Amino acid sequence: MPVHGDDRGWFKENWQREKMVALGLPDFGPVQNNISFNTRRGATRGIHAEPWDKFVSVATGRVFAAWVDLRAGESFGATFSVEIDEGVAVFVPRGVGNSYQALEDGTAYTYLVNDHWRPGVAYPALALDDPSAAIAWPIDLAEADVSEKDRANPTLDAVVPMQPRRTLVVGSRGQLGRALLEVFPDAVGVDLDELDITDPEAVAGFPWSEYGLILNAAAYTAVDAAETTEGRRAAWAANAVAPALLAAAAARHGLTLVHYSSDYVFDGIAETHDEQEGYAPLGVYAQTKAAGDIAVGVAPRHYVLRTSWVVGDGKNFVRTMERLAHDGVSPSVVADQFGRLTFTTELARATRHLLDVEAPYGVYNLTGDGPTMSWLEIAREVFELCGRDREDVSPTDTASYGAGKDLSPRPVHSTLDLSRIRATGFVPEDARVTLRRYLQG
Repeated sequence: MPVHGDDRGWFKENWQREKMVALGLPDFGPVQNNISFNTRRGATRGIHAEPWDKFVSVATGRVFAAWVDLRAGESFGATFSVEIDEGVAVFVPRGVGNSYQALEDGTAYTYLVNDHWRPGVAYPALALDDPSAAIAWPIDLAEADVSEKDRANPTLDAVVPMQPRRTLVVGSRGQLGRALLEVFPDAVGVDLDELDITDPEAVAGFPWSEYGLILNAAAYTAVDAAETTEGRRAAWAANAVAPALLAAAAARHGLTLVHYSSDYVFDGIAETHDEQEGYAPLGVYAQTKAAGDIAVGVAPRHYVLRTSWVVGDGKNFVRTMERLAHDGVSPSVVADQFGRLTFTTELARATRHLLDVEAPYGVYNLTGDGPTMSWLEIAREVFELCGRDREDVSPTDTASYGAGKDLSPRPVHSTLDLSRIRATGFVPEDARVTLRRYLQG
């Protein structure tokens, strides 16, 4: 660290966010500043692996610092040490055990942390003299000033490793939520009765320090009911208020938030929509989804996966057409709305991919690949796969289908451009291929 000194003393920028991030340190969002003062040379503290990140530097004096990786994984037990004076600072990731030995009387070191200390939270600790760590203490531990608590810390073979932060799937009982849990098997799933994401107090009180990733699969999707008085309130709560609260929590706690959006945020005039197109929602549901997209942008680490015509494990258009085909019904289906199917398995796979490759944060379109199709063409495809004649599905138009019904307006064109997500290395599967496998499964 640059230190500017003269005969009066010295000055340094102890933490300068822009410069530190440019050097490659994470923008870890410190919320607390602590100072440890050590009266005598030889005062030794540790080895403690706290469940937060730390940025450690010296205010006066010198310390010998040693770290042992106590995180679960291949690097468990790895050791590193360095002497810290005013010109050195060290970033310590969550779960790495840290220890410090004062090399001068009156030594003070300071550390920033990105979570508040809470009583009753247990975390791994390691004996200062652990033989496998073999830390070369400058001052022999027999002569050092060590607390009784630290002298009782276990050896490495008895340490329970700190596990990584967990993934939270919100709306885990829905079609998309269930698909996400298949791809993220270690995730914790919650639904509205377990965490009311529309309630500011419930969201604020959730133990976010245990999590690193939120997958928000919760949504109000009753497009036509959203036009009613009660539906309007429910849609705004689930699709706008809830994402805003999750985004605020993600921003405060340094979490990554993945949110799922809709082609309905567009008016459907353009035949294909890319991520740069401006919002032009037509109905209440569409307006709430657009508001949710905007709110999620508050979280520095966010992905919005914008999709269309979602099909998963549950009631949906494809299952309805399959049932009608098997029941001998010959339906009429609209032929003047165009887009592509998106299967929840593809949404989950794309989510995993974006996180694994650490794609730039932001908005990504994701649907099945292949040609743009009308609802009529998709219905006929289903009928054919079910052994029925394609012509058993007759065409109608949106105006005729909606006559006498209270329907929300739909975008005519829902096809989403997939160039951006392809550029990350993701290859969307042709929706017709996925459809065939879905019906056969």
